[in-house]
Amino acid sequence: MARKRLERSREYKHIEEEGNHYWMSYSDLMSALLFVFALLLMINMFNNEKEIEAKNEVIEDIIGLKTEIIKELRETFEDSDIQMTIDSQTGAISFSSGVLFEYNSAEISDEGKENLQKFVPKYMEVLLSERYRPHISQIIIEGHTDTQGEYLYNLELSHNRSFAVVQEVLSEDFPLEDSNSHLRDILTSNGRSYSDPIKDADGKIDDDASRRVEFKFRLKDEEMFEEIQELVAENE
Repeated sequence: MARKRLERSREYKHIEEEGNHYWMSYSDLMSALLFVFALLLMINMFNNEKEIEAKNEVIEDIIGLKTEIIKELRETFEDSDIQMTIDSQTGAISFSSGVLFEYNSAEISDEGKENLQKFVPKYMEVLLSERYRPHISQIIIEGHTDTQGEYLYNLELSHNRSFAVVQEVLSEDFPLEDSNSHLRDILTSNGRSYSDPIKDADGKIDDDASRRVEFKFRLKDEEMFEEIQELVAENE
């Protein structure tokens, strides 16, 4: 009888030891999983920091390059006798519609053609120089109207004006050197109707200033820069 009790005691002890061994193994497994999770988290955080750092470098490069282009454009047209304005933030160059067109017309005037011949070669000389050419993704000619009349009529007018400028610039007789082949790949036109009017200091729409044609440029990484700006704005 005593012998049976001893055997049972040994058996329970063996089972208990096996149970302890099982739970110790499970605990070790959980610790290992936690370690792996922590390691993956650290790697992810490190990669995110590297990604953010890389994006910041891209932003700095874009801002620096755009500032450099705008500065050179301002210096190039500092003494120009053509009535124009240069946006110090975007580099957009704006002409009042009267510089290129008669009122309510999409046909470039003779004076307008002369103004384009004075302006465009110098403009392209800056943007399509060896320094900037690899970074330019688009050159956009954009038409704008005043707020008088129907939106669709003004949309057609603004589009026809911008397209007329593109046609003139790409024509065989226009005085551009060997840049036409590349220019065809990046030059485009856009009509905005009166969707982006100019306002005076009191916040009222200035119809005379709103009637305009703008020359804009976009850099190849600029879309990513704008996406980053939007993300930053959403997180603020």
